[in-house]
Amino acid sequence: MAYKPMDIGSENRLGPALSDINVTPFVDVVLVLLVIFLITAPMMLGGIDVRVPRTETRNIKPEERLILTVTKDRGLFLENQPITLDRLSKVLSGMVQRNPKSAVFLKADEAVAYGTVMRVMDVIKKAGIDRVGMVTEPVGPGRS
Repeated sequence: MAYKPMDIGSENRLGPALSDINVTPFVDVVLVLLVIFLITAPMMLGGIDVRVPRTETRNIKPEERLILTVTKDRGLFLENQPITLDRLSKVLSGMVQRNPKSAVFLKADEAVAYGTVMRVMDVIKKAGIDRVGMVTEPVGPGRS
């Protein structure tokens, strides 16, 4: 076998050019981002945790309502912000002046006393809001 010296300018010395793109780092980054989004997605769903009663009738779509929440420890929240009954009356009165067709949807925990819910509804009615809805969850098959 004869020895053949390599030319300095030839392509054989460096080997063939690499034309394939290595996608492994890209896949690694995408998978890490996917895991991050899967972990943080439940944290982005904010709100106040209440257990509302279930009914068989349908409710109005969420994007059409101003939500007033009463928690089981009698906390009052307007659109996830804590509020007192006095402040609620002023806020709702101002809302009625801006839009006479304003509506409030009351989302009360089923463990809250009836009297507490009625006091909140009284403030809503005194503010001039005639459209008041009670938020419930639908009863599914096999549930009671």
